[in-house]
Amino acid sequence: MNAPFRLAPFTSEEDSRQWLMRLAEKAIAAVHPDSLLPDQLPEKPAGRTVVVGAGKAAAAMARALELAWASQSSGESTDLEGLVVTRYQHGAACQHIEVLEASHPMPDALGEQAAKRMLEAVKDLGEDDLVIALISGGGSALMSLPAEGISLKDKQALNKTLLRCGATIREINTVRRHLSAIKGGRLAACAHPARVVTYLISDVPGDEASLIASGPTLPDNSTPRDALTILERHQIDVPANVREHLLADHDAPQPDSPEFARDQHIILARAYDALDAARRSAEVGAGEDGIDVRVLGDDLEGEARDLGTAQARMAFKLQDEITRPLLVLSGGETSVTVKGDGRGGRNVEYLLGLFDSLKGAEGIYALAIDTDGIDGSEDNAGALIGPECWKRAESLQLSARDYLARNDAYSFFDALDDLIVTGPTRTNVNDFRAILILPRQP
Repeated sequence: MNAPFRLAPFTSEEDSRQWLMRLAEKAIAAVHPDSLLPDQLPEKPAGRTVVVGAGKAAAAMARALELAWASQSSGESTDLEGLVVTRYQHGAACQHIEVLEASHPMPDALGEQAAKRMLEAVKDLGEDDLVIALISGGGSALMSLPAEGISLKDKQALNKTLLRCGATIREINTVRRHLSAIKGGRLAACAHPARVVTYLISDVPGDEASLIASGPTLPDNSTPRDALTILERHQIDVPANVREHLLADHDAPQPDSPEFARDQHIILARAYDALDAARRSAEVGAGEDGIDVRVLGDDLEGEARDLGTAQARMAFKLQDEITRPLLVLSGGETSVTVKGDGRGGRNVEYLLGLFDSLKGAEGIYALAIDTDGIDGSEDNAGALIGPECWKRAESLQLSARDYLARNDAYSFFDALDDLIVTGPTRTNVNDFRAILILPRQP
C-alpha cells in the first residue's frame, strides 16, 4: 500500500483488476481511525473522562484515541476510562478502554449487556466530567438495549425482517431508535450534566449524524409515528407490545433539550472521503498518461441489483464516448429485498446485476466492497469482475440470473474465485464501487 500508485498499463485483465484493488486500499486507508483523531481532541476536563462507543470501527477509534490522548498528555493516557463494543473479530488492543465484542447484524445478549454497562458508566457524572462517544456504523445492532416492555427476542425478530424487506438504513434506524432505551439521544441524556463530545465515522447516505448507529448521543427529530409508518409501508406485522409502545408517547429527548446544550459532535470520515481519496490517487498516479474520473455520488441508494443494471447501461454509453480510460466511482448504501435462500450481501448483489447486464463486454471492469471488510454477514468484503469472468461463468455453466433469483451472489462469485476477502478493516463508511472503462478498440 505504500508503493507509488501509478496508472496501470491495462494491457491485461490482471493489470486492471490489481489496479482496482490498490485503488480500494487507498480509499479505505483514507478513512481509517488511526489518522483521523489526533488533531480533533477536546480539552481535558477538570473531572473524569469516560469513553463509550459502539460500531465496527469502535475498537480502532478507542485505540487511536488512547494514542492521541497520551501524545497530548506527555505520554499519559491513564485518566481515560470506559468501554466500547464492536463486532466479533473487530477488536483492537487498548490499555485503558475496555473493548467488548458482540454480534452484528443480528443483536445478541452481549450487545445488550454492553449497552447497559455504558448507561451505568455515565449516569452519575457531573458538570466537570467529559464523555467521549466513539460511534460508527454497526453500532445500532451492537448496543441493542430494548425499551421497557420489549424483549431482545422482539428486537431480533424485527431486525431480521427489516434487513430482508428492502428497507433503507434511514428507515431501519428510525424504527430502532423508538424501540431503544439508549438510542435517539438517550445515552447523552443519561450522562447529563456532563459534557458529551461525539466522534462519528459515517456509514449513512447524507451523513445525518443522528442516523449513524441510531444516534445514542444525538437528539432525534423523528417520532414513534414515523416508525409505525415505516412498518406499515413495508407491511411488517409486529407484536402487540411493540405496537403499543410505538402508539404511546415515548419521544426521545428533543434537540432543544438541556441535555444537549454543551454537547458537540464531529464527523471524522464519510463515504465522500473514501471516494475523494480514490479520485486523487487515480488522477495523480496517471500523470501524463491521463485518466478521467467521475464521481456519481456518495449517497446512492435503491435495490442493489437494479443499480448494477443501471450502471451497466451507463458504462456502455460512456464507452462509446471516451478516448482514454475512465474511472466511475460511487458510494452509499443499497438494499436487498431477499426472496431466495442464497448467500450474499448488497455489494455482490449489485455486482451480479452489473455482470448480468455487461455480459462480458470487453474493456469494462468493476469492484464493489463494503469498506468494513464484511459484505452483509459473509466473510468477504465484496467481489471483482472483468470480461474474463463471463467466459469462466459460461465454461462452468453458471447462470447469473438463476443466482440472482436465489439471492445467491456470494456462491456465484465464490465459484469463479472472484470474491474479495480482506478481513475486518476496523473502519466503516459503507459501500465503495469503482468501474474502470477502457476505450473501445477499433
